[in-house]
Amino acid sequence: MGEPENPQLSQDGNIILGGIFSFHSSWKDRMDTYLHKPLPLQCTSLSFRGFQFAQAMLFAIEEINNSTDLLPGVSLGYKIYDACGSMARSVKVALTLTNGNEIVAGQSERPCTRPSQVQAIIGETSSSPCMAIATVLGPFYISMISHFATCACLSDKTKYPSFLRTIPSDYYQSRALAHLVKHFGWTWVGAIRTNDDYGNNGMATFTETAQQLGICLEYSVSFFRTDPADKIQKIIDIIKASTSKVIVAFLSHMDMDVLMYGMSQHNLTEYQWVGSEGWIVDSEIAALDIHHILNGAIGLSIPKAHVSGLREFMLNLKPLNSSNNELFIEFWEALFNCRFRQSISSSDIQRECTGHEDVTGVQNSYTDMSLMPIFNNVYKGVYAVAHALHNILSCNKTCNKTVPLEPFTILQHIKNIYFKTKEGEEVYFNENGDPAAKYEIINWQPRENGIVEFVTVGLYDISLAAEKQLYLQNKSLIWARNSKQVPVSVCSEKCPPGTRKVLQKGRPVCCYDCIRCAEGDISNITDSVTCVRCLPEYWSNERRDACIKKEAVFLSYEEIMGALLTAASVFGTCTTAGVVLIFFKHRKTPIVRANNSELSFLLLFSLTLCFLCSLTFIGQPSEWSCMLRHTAFGITFVLCISCVLGKTIVVLMAFRAKLPGSNMMKWFGQTQQRLCVLVFTLVQVIICIVWLTICPPFPFKNFKEFKDKIILECALGSAVGYWAVLGYIGLLSVLCFIFAFLARKLPDNFNEAKFITFSMLIFCAVWITFIPAYVSSPGKFSVAVEVFAILASSFGLLICIFMPKCYIILLKPEKNTKKNMMGKKATHLF
Repeated sequence: MGEPENPQLSQDGNIILGGIFSFHSSWKDRMDTYLHKPLPLQCTSLSFRGFQFAQAMLFAIEEINNSTDLLPGVSLGYKIYDACGSMARSVKVALTLTNGNEIVAGQSERPCTRPSQVQAIIGETSSSPCMAIATVLGPFYISMISHFATCACLSDKTKYPSFLRTIPSDYYQSRALAHLVKHFGWTWVGAIRTNDDYGNNGMATFTETAQQLGICLEYSVSFFRTDPADKIQKIIDIIKASTSKVIVAFLSHMDMDVLMYGMSQHNLTEYQWVGSEGWIVDSEIAALDIHHILNGAIGLSIPKAHVSGLREFMLNLKPLNSSNNELFIEFWEALFNCRFRQSISSSDIQRECTGHEDVTGVQNSYTDMSLMPIFNNVYKGVYAVAHALHNILSCNKTCNKTVPLEPFTILQHIKNIYFKTKEGEEVYFNENGDPAAKYEIINWQPRENGIVEFVTVGLYDISLAAEKQLYLQNKSLIWARNSKQVPVSVCSEKCPPGTRKVLQKGRPVCCYDCIRCAEGDISNITDSVTCVRCLPEYWSNERRDACIKKEAVFLSYEEIMGALLTAASVFGTCTTAGVVLIFFKHRKTPIVRANNSELSFLLLFSLTLCFLCSLTFIGQPSEWSCMLRHTAFGITFVLCISCVLGKTIVVLMAFRAKLPGSNMMKWFGQTQQRLCVLVFTLVQVIICIVWLTICPPFPFKNFKEFKDKIILECALGSAVGYWAVLGYIGLLSVLCFIFAFLARKLPDNFNEAKFITFSMLIFCAVWITFIPAYVSSPGKFSVAVEVFAILASSFGLLICIFMPKCYIILLKPEKNTKKNMMGKKATHLF
């Protein structure tokens, strides 16, 4: 433990408050031999900041002592120790504040337990020393209020039951920093942290939140200000080798000093810095940044505050009564760059200090009030203790000084206090001993005179709704290298609509390739991770960022193929009508009468229907057109073939009737012919009725044939019904062909069986080739094949059966006689 030490600053009072601040930021290493008591720690690197914090505490105590409303008649004293930035020394002075610094040797008549020398402790500045102190003081419930220890771990009341603070927890700051980084679109960043509880815990929360927001860390390194120079150099090398342009620095101001010194030798000015409250508003850091490495830095700080009278109090610094106070002498000499007489040697030629120099004329970090929000935290911490004591002592116009002050009672009252400062700021603690989290967003903006101005450009308030917590004011921001443009820091550029992200193997999720969506898939947002399949009736456009309605394809009247087939159908119908007129006009001529005029007219009627039924296949399919086209086609063709079959049978019967003893014609007269046609047609009608009843054809959208088109077609409903209709037509056609073939060489002058044979050959050839063509044709072409087969077979029947007769009627009327029809010598026309 070494020799007991006296506090650096002290004053008696009825109630004593402790203070632990780092008036120095480092110390000289020493080797203890354990043969002698260790000498007091030799602190180095004087810090004006620690002295400012102590002055804020002294100001609050003096203000309370002069107040008649708060703790009237009770004077507050203080004992303030220098922690020198050392965790071990922080614990030592904390124990000194509670136990006293007397040397107890041998037997003592004093009780082992006695009241703590201080009722509460203000400090320490850093998180790690606070954790160590709070661990020691926690079992005794001695209140400790920190003004600058932000580690989220200190909110754990099971470990640190007596710790409170007037600065928000880093849990909120780390999340706020992650949201700030996300706001500017930086998804590829580097991270540097102080290798202590403040940096490690803060960065852990930042990393967790960053991952949730889709932010990746290219590297995350840590160091402590006492690390060797080669470790600092390794960190600088990592920064130089990185591709990210944004660095999130969760550092204390002392560690930032060390890093700045190392980076200043490499002129690393192209990086955008994002800082924690530990250094973002530190004027000393700004003054050291002579190479403008941190220009444009952005970060979070606790909101600006003003404590009236505090600045004047600090600048009205008076010499301490004790001329032997080493801290005051060191501070005064550093402040005015002078030497007191007792410290001037013959080799030291410097201005002599008088102790009465005017502080207001000095321009350095002590007179800089940029850390007023932190001074305000010290101020609020002292007032929190005072209000708790005021309540415990039941103060009104006077206080009951006989009330025993127990640490646990004081702690409970501090946790439950609520008051407003003279500036109107509310002070209270939540169940974890933390204040409300609210931050200002600070931007480093260099001015022409080389001075950096800390400009407030926004706010982050955790008490608001999630979408309103981050608010940026309409102010112009300065970025790295004094740029006006927001820097870009991404591992991979954003994937535009029409593409999707595919992660690069072995790399973070922020590193990816942009792959174009497949046909039929789209992505209509930036950085889509998947492509969405279009609905069946839609297809992706060329850019793959929108679904467009597929083109509906069917055999229409407007297109060339549909128009040609329509024209062919109309032409066939008109031609058939012309033949009807010719036959009707010459119905009494031998050639018409000899070929069964009744069946001829019925055949011509059915051919007209065949030509017209092809029109039902053209146009957009509907429920009625689908049922009509197949049934009309099946029935009309059976009617047509039945007539041809009847004519063929008549020819055969007529020949048989001429043979001696034959009585065939009376069994196949006009009535039998009509009945034959009716029965054959009725069978097809029954097949169609059954088909339409059980499973009729229906309009169908075919999405499979073409990727980018919809084929509007008629589904067969029942394939059995469809092929039954075609099969029945084929059966009658085969029978007709066989009968006509048998009658082809009958000795009449004009044998109709020959022409029927030709027509059946054409008919069968057309429909035999139709089947593979129909099955293999896609979409509307299958419909066109079917229409073509109907027209071709109809024209085959019309031409082969009726054109020779029309030729005789119109061009060879001399042959249209009964004698010529009954001639024994056949006249072969073809």
